[in-house]
Amino acid sequence: MKKKRLIIRTMILILLLSAVGYALYGNFTKDRSSIKVGSTAPDFVLETLDGGKVKLSDLRGKGVFLNFWGTWCKPCEKEMPYMEKAYKIFKDKNVEILAVNITESNLAVSTFVNERNLTFPILMDKKNQVTQHYQIGPIPTTYLIDENGKITKIITGSMTQENVLEYMSTIVPE
Repeated sequence: MKKKRLIIRTMILILLLSAVGYALYGNFTKDRSSIKVGSTAPDFVLETLDGGKVKLSDLRGKGVFLNFWGTWCKPCEKEMPYMEKAYKIFKDKNVEILAVNITESNLAVSTFVNERNLTFPILMDKKNQVTQHYQIGPIPTTYLIDENGKITKIITGSMTQENVLEYMSTIVPE
């Protein structure tokens, strides 16, 4: 009887260890680079600072300059005026800027936006879901998305005025 219980317990332990090992193996070998240049930008819906909603797929047919940022990020702060200038130039050329703020309060973001007179859409990722899905590490990070919804470039780090204008010109729909 004891021998039978020992065999059953050993088999259960082996099954449990196998399941845990398989789960760990699956997590560590999973392709984490699924969002890359050439892939379709994952769709999302986020609330804007002014209470509206933006769904990325609704912008098909336009180029999208998707920027992830925070008010506390000095490089982000530096490039916001560059983005504002580019927005005024490119909004009539079917290029949209979406600036996704990462988990900050509406008050902090609206104060930042009002002080800098920003007019492009500010999206609020309060639960960090879109940021995590896009695998954002350091900010600012910007995704250039063409009119077909394909990612054409991923930029990590601060940009100059010339960079912003050049990058936006690459996603003007034909």
